[in-house]
Amino acid sequence: MTHQYPSLSPEQKKELATNAQRIVATGKGILAADESTGTMAKRLQKINVENTEENRRFFRDLLFSVDPSISENVGGVIFFHETLYQKSDKGVLFPQLIKEKGIVVGIKVDKGTAGLNGTDGETTTQGLDGLSERCAQYKKDGCDFAKWRCVLKISDGCPSALAIAENANVLARYASICQQNGLVPIVEPEILPDGDHDLQRCQYVTEKVLAAVYKALSDHHVYLEGTLLKPNMVTAGHSCPKKYTPQEVAMATVSALRRTVPAAVPGICFLSGGQSEEEASLNLNAINQTPLHTPWKLTFSYGRALQASALAAWKGKAENKKAAQEAFCTRAKINSLASKGEYKPTGQADKAATQSLYTASYVY
Repeated sequence: MTHQYPSLSPEQKKELATNAQRIVATGKGILAADESTGTMAKRLQKINVENTEENRRFFRDLLFSVDPSISENVGGVIFFHETLYQKSDKGVLFPQLIKEKGIVVGIKVDKGTAGLNGTDGETTTQGLDGLSERCAQYKKDGCDFAKWRCVLKISDGCPSALAIAENANVLARYASICQQNGLVPIVEPEILPDGDHDLQRCQYVTEKVLAAVYKALSDHHVYLEGTLLKPNMVTAGHSCPKKYTPQEVAMATVSALRRTVPAAVPGICFLSGGQSEEEASLNLNAINQTPLHTPWKLTFSYGRALQASALAAWKGKAENKKAAQEAFCTRAKINSLASKGEYKPTGQADKAATQSLYTASYVY
């Protein structure tokens, strides 16, 4: 029988568990504002805005300086390194601005994907070197949680056993390092929606991937009460000819999670994965209405699906700031309702909200 050596103190565990629960308190989810400079270029290009540091800062300031009541809908914000050290128009550092609203500050800590040689274009995620030191610094600079994204894909031979095992292990190692430094790790094993596979195939793969991830987290002695999961919803591939209802997506998603995610995990924050804003909200709502018992909070960690309407309203013009803020707050409120299974669509969703946000082989 293996012997457990001391890892985290009771105080460390209490802090991690408390912060994890704060992020996913009832009706709250996560704003993922951790797009890299390259990804922001693509977002801004769509509205014909130049990708300058000031434009990136202005847009994030627009999101972060909304009315403090946003804290009823958003429990955590994920930052990109650059954004963590930028200031609002009023000269306040962004992390301070977010904390003053009672929202938990998070940081993306991975360094992007790297190819796995001998596979069909599969990847692992890099960034473990120096991670402990970076986490310690981010903690000092006001962060209380972190995010690391791993990417898997579905095709004839994918995901391979190598990709599943390697990504599960790297996520567990990252989670362990975060917890040692007082950061709640968001564990993100994203299965891309690229392909023509059906709902059942995605469910099967999601179950296999999550089972491997939680085995690895256990092997690495990760304290589950102080973690959050950021998975894909179980959906058919983007090129699948058959279209499924939100209720079918919800049953497949919740069934997969019930079979693989321990009840000790406080919350599951879904990524939007290129769904339109409205689709992401409808699916989340259906997930929270399934008749199956769910021991965790089921909420959102959306980037594109919280920002698309705001970007479309802003168009890079300072005079549109208020309209963009209203668009963002509307989406946040809708997703807050969906996280409780209380969203009742009016059929009034505007063009920006129903537009697909899908990008093939999405790089964050």
